[in-house]
Amino acid sequence: MEKKPFVTKEQLEAIAKEYPTPFYLYDEKGIRENAKALLEAFSWNKGFKEYFAVKATPNPFILKILREMGCGTDCSSLTELMMSRACGFRGHEIMFSSNDTPPEEFKLADELGAIINLDDFTHIACLEEVLGKIPETICCRFNPGGVFEIANGIMDNPGDAKYGMTEEQMTEAYKILMEKGAKHFGIHAFLASNTVTNEYYPMLAKVLFELAVRLKKATGANIEFINLSGGIGIPYRPEQEPNDIRVIGAGVKKAFEEILVPAGLGDVAIFTELGRFMLGPHGVLVTRAIHEKHIHKEYIGVDACAANLMRPAIYGAYHHITVMGKENAPCDHKYDVTGSLCENNDKFAIDRMLPKIDMGDLLVIHDAGAHGFSMGYNYNGRLRSAELLLKEDGSVEMIRRAETPEDYFATFDFCPIFRDQS
Repeated sequence: MEKKPFVTKEQLEAIAKEYPTPFYLYDEKGIRENAKALLEAFSWNKGFKEYFAVKATPNPFILKILREMGCGTDCSSLTELMMSRACGFRGHEIMFSSNDTPPEEFKLADELGAIINLDDFTHIACLEEVLGKIPETICCRFNPGGVFEIANGIMDNPGDAKYGMTEEQMTEAYKILMEKGAKHFGIHAFLASNTVTNEYYPMLAKVLFELAVRLKKATGANIEFINLSGGIGIPYRPEQEPNDIRVIGAGVKKAFEEILVPAGLGDVAIFTELGRFMLGPHGVLVTRAIHEKHIHKEYIGVDACAANLMRPAIYGAYHHITVMGKENAPCDHKYDVTGSLCENNDKFAIDRMLPKIDMGDLLVIHDAGAHGFSMGYNYNGRLRSAELLLKEDGSVEMIRRAETPEDYFATFDFCPIFRDQS
């Protein structure tokens, strides 16, 4: 699959005159089209809802687009709940997945009417203590242990994951929750990350659907929804075949009809919590070549760094790079593409074959729309970049301004040394 930027060099040069590099740029048209495809793929399920993983791209402008497309939000912290509230999400439009959760976060989730997803058996007592009750609608997170394997091989190792309950704990949890007033139950699980295969969701669905049948039989609980969470990935490398969401949706439907319908659970709603799949391909990090270095290797230094996009540094993750205006030029130069941090892993690419890069060239780092800006940090005093939205009409809107030194020093406002600086 050829990786093509959703903007031209001319567009980027015009944008860069107003908004200095580096910056993130998101494609509204692509976001809307992708959300539409997901909703169509699961339209066979009357209760289907996508709860966008806010952690992937926590920006109100993005959330409002997705809300217009019928999506809810998946929150994992107090500030994500606050952002959802500010964007107009209410009640069961919000899923709150607890994980070592502070009490005040349970409290706000309940105030918003969010569906609370309990990560651990002990959270039942914690939730009741904080709220003085158990919500009528509640979800529990499942961890089957061992490894999760499909035809393509081992996808991940749930047995080493900190998330979720065992089936025995789930069964006991449902019984206790029912005794304490819970009436509407859900099941949630996340067993693999960034899978690039159409088999993952249908196989996960089979596991959770069979669990639902067993839990229903063991407890009599009214299981109303099953949340497949995230895990559908994107093809970061050009040679990878992308997932086909319609094939995936059809695979989940097949498992639904084979397992849940015969068990009298044909009214169960299917939820998803996709982040990377929803936004990843529709955001890029735009940076400019500012230095070149010729020692034991050839280096190109850019004005972005791992503080802007840390995935290559911490995971060794591949992100495709396009040198704008040289899309058809031969990739006959081998470079390490680096940032300015005082860390040797601050590299966007290692031994990458690219066209000859000249100083001032614009580079587009692909598939940065999810877990890109949101994982940024301020090491070395580096400041986070602006986020821009390429709107459907071709105009560009700044949806988050770039940080300034004043922002960096703002939390020292008790200190005269910094307060008095202009």
